[in-house]
Amino acid sequence: MTIPNSTDFILDNGVCDFPSTPQEERRIVSDLTTESEDNLKEGNLYFVISKRWYTSWEKYVEQSMNECSTGEPSEAPRPGPIENHDIIKSTSDTSDPQLRKLLVEGEDYVLVPQDVWKRLLEWYNGGPPIPRKLICQGFYSRSFSVEVYPLCLMLIDGRDESRTAIRLGKQASIKELYEKVCAMTGVPQEKALIWDYFDKKKNLLLDSSSDKSLEESSLQMDQDILLELDESSSSKYAMSSAGNELALVPLEPSRSCITIAGGPALSNGHSTTSKFSLFPRITSEDDGWDSLSILGKGERGGLAGLSNLGNTCFMNSALQCLAHTPPIVEYFLQDYSDDINRDNPLGMSGELAIAFGELLKKLWSSGMNAVAPRSFKTKLARFAPQFSGYNQHDSQELLAFLLDGLHEDLNKVKRKPYIELKDFENRPDDEVAEELWNYHKARNDSVIVNVCQGQYKSTLVCPVCGKISITFDPFMYLSLPLPSTLTRPMTVTVFYCDGSRLPMPYTVTVPKHGSCRDLITALRTACCLTDDESLLLAEVYDHKIFRYFETPLESLNVIKDDEHIVAYRFNQIQKGSGKAKLEILHGGQERAVLDSVRGRDVKLFGTPFVTYVNTEPLSGTDIDSVISGFLSPLHRVHASSKNHNGSENGHLPEAAADETSGSLSSPDTEIDEASDRELSFRIFLTDESVLNFKPLQSESSVNPGTVTRVLVEWNEGEHEKYDSSYLSDLPEVHKTSFSAKKTRQEAISLFSCLEAFLAEEPLGPDDMWFCPGCKEHRQANKKLDLWKLPDILVFHLKRFTYSRFLKNKIDTFVNFPIHDLDLSKYVKNENGQLYLYELYAVSNHYGGLGGGHYTAYAKLIDDNKWYHFDDSHVSSVTESEIKNSAAYVLFYRRVRSETETQSGEMSMTDMD
Repeated sequence: MTIPNSTDFILDNGVCDFPSTPQEERRIVSDLTTESEDNLKEGNLYFVISKRWYTSWEKYVEQSMNECSTGEPSEAPRPGPIENHDIIKSTSDTSDPQLRKLLVEGEDYVLVPQDVWKRLLEWYNGGPPIPRKLICQGFYSRSFSVEVYPLCLMLIDGRDESRTAIRLGKQASIKELYEKVCAMTGVPQEKALIWDYFDKKKNLLLDSSSDKSLEESSLQMDQDILLELDESSSSKYAMSSAGNELALVPLEPSRSCITIAGGPALSNGHSTTSKFSLFPRITSEDDGWDSLSILGKGERGGLAGLSNLGNTCFMNSALQCLAHTPPIVEYFLQDYSDDINRDNPLGMSGELAIAFGELLKKLWSSGMNAVAPRSFKTKLARFAPQFSGYNQHDSQELLAFLLDGLHEDLNKVKRKPYIELKDFENRPDDEVAEELWNYHKARNDSVIVNVCQGQYKSTLVCPVCGKISITFDPFMYLSLPLPSTLTRPMTVTVFYCDGSRLPMPYTVTVPKHGSCRDLITALRTACCLTDDESLLLAEVYDHKIFRYFETPLESLNVIKDDEHIVAYRFNQIQKGSGKAKLEILHGGQERAVLDSVRGRDVKLFGTPFVTYVNTEPLSGTDIDSVISGFLSPLHRVHASSKNHNGSENGHLPEAAADETSGSLSSPDTEIDEASDRELSFRIFLTDESVLNFKPLQSESSVNPGTVTRVLVEWNEGEHEKYDSSYLSDLPEVHKTSFSAKKTRQEAISLFSCLEAFLAEEPLGPDDMWFCPGCKEHRQANKKLDLWKLPDILVFHLKRFTYSRFLKNKIDTFVNFPIHDLDLSKYVKNENGQLYLYELYAVSNHYGGLGGGHYTAYAKLIDDNKWYHFDDSHVSSVTESEIKNSAAYVLFYRRVRSETETQSGEMSMTDMD
């Protein structure tokens, strides 16, 4: 591949020359981008560009493609200089611009390789440049990503309390931090002491010789670090970070001691020894503590909040739910070190389990004091880079990773046995299920599997040969669709082309991922179409027809909720073969078309009419008759017969104009000669852009093309005669409510969600099953059944839906039981057990996609009280407050009957 050099575009006078065509610009950028992607390496530079500017450039360079597809010239102008000021802070120094917070790639900005940036800068100038480095992340699976937001630390100079922002990549070392701080402050490196000063506390003295990264040291975005001077400093003067000359006065170590919830005293960030310890000696670097004590007298465990470290509410919500799961708390508050599997290739060397366990101990030993989960977040970012950074993520996705990761770190099976499975053909389901469960347990044995995993039965049936395949698979949680996610309400306004009725909106329910055929079928039923009638679907935008939906199998996903869809109702005679479409637009509401067209500012309003006409030439009278038929239902009862233009019944006193043909000419030469003396309306032939107009008379001849467009001028007389309000205020396909809470009448039950999950349905076209009978891939029917339920049952309500064209959150209220959730009838394993559950925790999500806020409700079971965990803030709540439309992940624990409990105790006695 040959990439032109930048010098190819420099003229002799030093002025930058542009590529000859937009296509050439697009090709050069595409080639440079491909070359960069083929040579990814850590440290490569990328540049941030405003999405707004980049979109204007894309439109410009893609116009040649648009011309090829539409056959019409594109008018996208060449963009001006690169403009990045809309994505940087207004207070930023242009030599070191800082991005505004919470920008989203693809929506607010794009990233381009360095060579692409250089070329765009040569062509367009502008800026300012915003360079960012490519970094490599991950533990087992390494992946590249651009560090759009480098780590920003606030340096507090202990000599004068001045504050300075220090910006470094999160993979920079502590040694590099010392070098940068000392260079900025003028303090000799051997005399500098830099403290991790998170939450205004000396948590840990950073080692100036350490190659440990800032991320591994648990330093967080925008947190404080403190600069002090070593006691042995001999230099008398130095410059402060604010630029002031200061005497170097040695600072005495802090003598203050801090105790956290009755724990060990802390001095200078190091813990003193303590003989009291409820927990195993598995140390953590979090906050510089290496041991934790039991709660002080009168303090209650489990009521500590979690500090938000920058959009980490999703993590805090999931962690609080797990931190109040009784068997998990009980397990991690005792010595679990023997269970850690450091050699599991699927695990994280036990580091995730240790970090989680240490965090749990802090939450249960710190009273009401908030805990900063910095060390845990550092481990999470290392093993799951998708959760690194400071963007909002999904609490359920984190929960899924965490449960799986904890299991692998705590899997007691160090060497997984190979077990040859027997033939399952013609064997009882309970026998096969138990055999598969035992096989699973022989390879997977951890507290997570023991309390959180269940088993379901999956049945596939071939629609061709009837072959049945049954498998039994383990599950960690159940992701339930909301019944409303399987279907979609759509509002469509039906226009009657015979003029027999007023336009009427109909709201119908169609399959979520259905086709236009499904929508038309639903509308046929709703508006009682006869066998000889049909519908033409179209989208109306800016009072014009934007597109038609004439392909029955076209997906409804292309229709968004905020669009306006109409259906034109025809009989088969009207829509027969040899017909062409006639679109009738409405304009001139504010200014007469005759006065407006010269300035190209005709004001359109209302909804166009569409009908089918013969392909033979049409006269102005023919078109006038069609318009009259459409408008007849809108006729006011007491309409004035005098029009605004002074004519009686639509006739002008005089007119002089030539007959017209189907071609359009300049309006300036003919408008003044126009006359509609013999027509009911002023009618103009126009084009797709509605920029050119040709007045029509009764004898005018129009040769219909595939689509012919005319404009009807509405003056005061027309508005007096016809009620145009029926043409306006077209309803949206679906008006989304912004209310967080739904009424109980709109609610659906948790049981209906579960039944939707268990219902038989065909596999998707991208998920075909290879039938062993047909030896072909088939779109089999799939049916799920619950077989074995765990002690801790987690329900994930699928509130977020994604498709190529739509992203949506469903705020429907789901009515879920808090007590006595009886799932016995859904369990197909006929072992006679009662599966009764009670709710103990909820992960909530408030707001919309790409943001919002997560909180958690959790119950202290011993106290029988509910609490709301909103990051660091914890408050008590009543049980009635738990149910709302923000509920996202539900946590239930199994409640055993007295008989089952006594049976379990007897079994334990027999074992003893």
